This record gives sequence, structure tokens and C-alpha cells, in this order.
Amino acid sequence: METLTVSQKMTQAKDFLPINGTDHIELYVGNAKQAAHFYKTAFGFQSLAYAGPETGVKDRASYVLQQGKIRLVLTSPLNSKSAITEHIKIHGDGVKILALWVDDAYKSFEETVSRGAKVYMEPVTIKDSDGEVRMSGIYTYGETVHLFVERKNYTGLFLPGYKAWKSSYNPTDAGLLYIDHCVGNVGWGRMNPTIKWYEDVMGFVNILSFDDKQINTEYSALMSKVMSNGNGYVKFPINEPAEGKKKSQIEEYLDFYEGEGVQHIAVATHDIVATVKELMSRGVEFLDAPPNAYYEDLPNRVGKIDEDIAPLQELGILVDCDEEGYLLQLFTKPVEDRPTLFFEIIQRKGAQSFGAGNFKALFESIEREQAKRGNL
Repeated sequence: METLTVSQKMTQAKDFLPINGTDHIELYVGNAKQAAHFYKTAFGFQSLAYAGPETGVKDRASYVLQQGKIRLVLTSPLNSKSAITEHIKIHGDGVKILALWVDDAYKSFEETVSRGAKVYMEPVTIKDSDGEVRMSGIYTYGETVHLFVERKNYTGLFLPGYKAWKSSYNPTDAGLLYIDHCVGNVGWGRMNPTIKWYEDVMGFVNILSFDDKQINTEYSALMSKVMSNGNGYVKFPINEPAEGKKKSQIEEYLDFYEGEGVQHIAVATHDIVATVKELMSRGVEFLDAPPNAYYEDLPNRVGKIDEDIAPLQELGILVDCDEEGYLLQLFTKPVEDRPTLFFEIIQRKGAQSFGAGNFKALFESIEREQAKRGNL
């Protein structure tokens, strides 16, 4: 039986939903103004656009940040009756919208809804002096949303209704380039239905699968499957907890998020050592480094790499490989008090996979943090 590479599997995705990449990610947060300051200071994002009472929006305030091709939207409600307020009450700060850049938002809506997607936003065209943007939206796992954004007839900063956000405080960037992937956590027995939804509704293909025999530690385990569109610009790994001696990080997430949702956002860099050093100098906290044996065994496990292992070991950066090359990655601690959302910094040197060989080291680091919280 022929074994296909990750890249070859991507070409098997159905083409009824062409996607150009991630348009933006919107987080619902308790205080968007303060959260924006954090992401600027800690991660090096720049002020881009703003919408709120000053722009005619009465129920929320939204701050748009940009770094490379990454756009984060931080939104807070302005009253207690808002649906955003209820979302934050249940889940805490977290990702609400994974917006996808498409050529035709109306057709994307028709294709996905006709295949069973639940409607979040009927197709709409919004306009200002810079042109028009067409949008539509559907629900995916939990209360998370895929928003289809068509902006080929728009020249503005972000979206109609937003104005330029001018700030005298714009720290230098940290070398973050684009969204590599976003990982979702789903509940017990929800993996296969979610995978089937992405296959049937979005035309995605399952490019990698890991079971609890591959991803486990002494105490916990999980299952993970990676879904990708045809060009590989959008990838959504999906995690489900598996039986173990103690509570896994996925279970801890589901308990504290009080439902399914986005576990982490992976952002790419061309120089992970420089980026991680910069982020650490700004106060970003990363998971503890694996033991020395991890790095001593690196040449045997991964083979020859074009890196000096010493700084990787010093910073705790993980390394893994597949048939197409290798990758380097490091994970932050949760970026809020609920142990839910965190970030991954990743640099790819050919590899298209997701660090399966690193899962054991990663989850042992996570378990040490869980133990400190009393949640293991």
C-alpha cells in the first residue's frame, strides 16, 4: 500500500470551497483595551483598526492588531445584556471567530449550508468609501464560528465600520508571520463527528491521525486528527480526550472553558530562536524545557538538522521531523487565568506535520503545570 505524504494528502481535499488563508481571528475578551495592550507589549502586535461607540457601534468595542499576515480582533461587550457578555461569562476570554479569506462569501455559505452547516450569519454586503466586503458565517465545534470574508472589492484597512487606530505606542514586532494552524478541543466521543463535519461540509481532508497509543504519558492521553483544505493554507487539528490514570490537558480545558473551543493558535516565524528570545524578554511565559535526554537523543530521533542544538536546549524548543523535513516549536503557558487558550511558536524547515514525536515531552510539561494548579 502506497504511503502518501502530508502534502499529497492535501490534494485529495474537495475543491467546492476554495480558501486563500486565515483572514482574522476574533477573541471575545473581558477588557479589549487592556488585552490589546498585552498583545502589543508581549507579542509585538501593531495597532491597526478600531470599532466602537466612536464609529457608531453601540454594543461592543473591537481593537484590531496586526503582525505580518496575522490579524487579531479583540472584542468586549459594552453592556450586560450582550450575547458577547454571556459568551465571556461561560467561557472566559477565548476565540469566537476563525475567519477565512475566500473568493466568494455567498457561494461559500451556499455550499456549506447545503451540506448541513448551522447558520451563524446570513450573507451580507457591507460598504464604505473604500469599497465593499461580503461576509457570511457558519458554526463549527462548540460556539466557535467560521466567518467567510470576501474582500476583493475592498481597499480599506480592515472592514467597513472600522477606523484607523492611531497609537503612539507600537513596540517592534517579534518576527511572527502568519497563522500556521488553529487547534480545537472537542468532548468525549466528538472527534469522529467533527472530522466528518469538516470532510462533508468544508471539503477538508484528514492528513494526520494520532491515537492514545501514540499520544500518552504516565498519567493521561489524547487523540488528535488534523484537517486541511486542499492548498494547505488552513489546517485545523482536532483533539479529543482519551482514558488515562488522571485528567488530561484536554479534559482540563473542557472543564474550564465549559465546552468545546479553540485550544491554541500556532503562529509561524522564520527564526524561532530569535522570536522566542524576544518574546521571553517581553514577559511571555513558555512551558518548561524537556529533560537533557531529549536533546541528547535528538540526532538519533530527528537526524541531521541545520541548527545549533545548544540554544534550542537553552530555550526548551522542541524538534520533530517527517518525510518532508523538520520543524521547531514551542508552546506558551495559557495567556489567561483559566487554563484554556495558549499560543504555539513554530518554524517549519520542510515538515508539514505537527510534531507527533514531541507530544510526550509537551504533555509532560503541561502536566507539570496542571499539577501546580491541582488539576492533574
